[in-house]
Amino acid sequence: MNQIDIKILNILQSDCTVSVKDIAKEVGLSYTPTYERIKHLEESGVIQTRVAILDPAKIGINLFAYCNIVLKEQSKDALLEFENSVSMLSEVLEVVSLSGVYDYMLKIAAKDIYTYNDFIVNHLANIPNIGQYHSHIVMSVVKDTTAYCLD
Repeated sequence: MNQIDIKILNILQSDCTVSVKDIAKEVGLSYTPTYERIKHLEESGVIQTRVAILDPAKIGINLFAYCNIVLKEQSKDALLEFENSVSMLSEVLEVVSLSGVYDYMLKIAAKDIYTYNDFIVNHLANIPNIGQYHSHIVMSVVKDTTAYCLD
């Protein structure tokens, strides 16, 4: 990647609906080479997808929680079974494996505390091999971005 590619990526990270024509103008190229660069960035997997980022409150999501998980068993099969199970839950936005005290951290979105409690009791707690879970309710979000620093 060169500086023009980085400029294109920064523009798209800020607003993926910007037209190729406007991107071309911004980076100092004509339409066709700009389009070809974007296509190459998509085909090579640098650009994985383009999405709309929603305002959670406007769609009824008023609670986020990070839930740390400790598993009872650490075998490869047990880890994969857990990962597959939690990945199927629509409330779970992110699943990351961790080093240290906890095995996984889940980012969970819910309508409210009652919906979150229902999710924990009726879905998460029923997944086999969970030894412990610890919830951390988000009080406020100081920074929330999906853009990577490419400078």
